[in-house]
Amino acid sequence: MSRSNFNNAVVSFLVPLPSILFYLYFVNHLQTNNGGASLSPLWSWCFHHPLLLANVLFFFNVNVLFWVIGRIQSSNWMIDLYWTVIPVMLVYYYATHPLAQFDLWRSKVVIMLTWVWSIRLTHNYFRRENWQWGAREDWRFTDMRRQYGRHWWWISFFAVYFSQQIFLIGICLPLYVVHSVDMPLNMWDFVAASVCLCGIVIAYFADTQLHDFVTTNSKLKQLGKPMVPNLDRGLWRYSRHPNYFGEQLWWWGLVVFAWNLGHGWTFVGALINSMCLAYVTVLVERRMLKQEYRAEAYRLYQKTTSGCVPWFKSSVIAVKDKDT
Repeated sequence: MSRSNFNNAVVSFLVPLPSILFYLYFVNHLQTNNGGASLSPLWSWCFHHPLLLANVLFFFNVNVLFWVIGRIQSSNWMIDLYWTVIPVMLVYYYATHPLAQFDLWRSKVVIMLTWVWSIRLTHNYFRRENWQWGAREDWRFTDMRRQYGRHWWWISFFAVYFSQQIFLIGICLPLYVVHSVDMPLNMWDFVAASVCLCGIVIAYFADTQLHDFVTTNSKLKQLGKPMVPNLDRGLWRYSRHPNYFGEQLWWWGLVVFAWNLGHGWTFVGALINSMCLAYVTVLVERRMLKQEYRAEAYRLYQKTTSGCVPWFKSSVIAVKDKDT
């Protein structure tokens, strides 16, 4: 392990400690004060506003601290890694907050599913980064860094970090609802769990197929052989972005949990995330079309293959007839 890789790993493990230690101190302080009978204004506020407290901790520990580390390292890589971790931290926070009330079995199912989702996405992150910690930042951040130049130092706070608070806290609202309403399990919980699990499985196979494709092309490039211009096998035969589709199924499955508990309004978080991901797919496809060796093949792929939701391919002949 290189020195920079080791340093990034250490930073990754240490960086959430401020929020964790603050929360543990708060819970311990509450227990030693007769469950909140005589609390100071600060601890009373933390006790009565679990959702707002989560936002405050996110703002200072992620937005501010991650931004400072990103400025020091000249790289905003850490937010990608913590996308896979923060939902796990949030679900445990909501489940252990003193005001939490919930059905134990529903909580266990949601926590287990969140762990499975996180492990799947974390594995995919490190596999994609060749098992390196912080080897590079997301290409979209790199593009924005070039676009905004000397203004990037302050724009990055809002574009990279503050925006993530809106997305992550928003899409994790169902985790809060699950631990705020105590209602027995019913059929809709099994529907929600099935949607979540299907999303995780689809995303896993889609990302694995994409990884194998990228690995094969890298080997062909090293050997000086022509690269395969486009991935249109497996799940990618039926959708141009099956990994994104699987990820969206996961989040909308969580919304079903919340809807079943009478809080359908939490769909707002998943909707914003879906709209953002739709924009990201546009950026990804523009990037694909800029690569000369695959542009023509990808244009045909766009015409014959569903953008997100898996569906049967359109025939090339039908597409040509439509164009004429």
